[in-house]
Amino acid sequence: MDQSLITTSIALEGYRVIKNLGVVRGITVRSRSILGNFAGGLQTILGGKISIYVDLCEKARQEAFSLMAEHAQNTGANAIINMRYDANEVMAGVTEVLAYGTAVVVEKV
Repeated sequence: MDQSLITTSIALEGYRVIKNLGVVRGITVRSRSILGNFAGGLQTILGGKISIYVDLCEKARQEAFSLMAEHAQNTGANAIINMRYDANEVMAGVTEVLAYGTAVVVEKV
């Protein structure tokens, strides 16, 4: 799916929604290894950006996003509107990331 046709807005400028296919989602659950948590712990002592966790979060968001786009394609959509992220800690050190939105078929206006 063309990522330019995925938006957090309720509409895509220059396109008209011709069919609403419902909610689509992508979910992933991630954790850091013991070594990763140790390195992250060391970074917290020094303060500032904790790059090891930034990397983990970015990979989790990208995976959830890709799974959502794949789910939308499987429904026949060519776009996603009203896209959102949600994240929850499942247990200490384990995070769930959900990407969701409304799968639609659009055509250029």
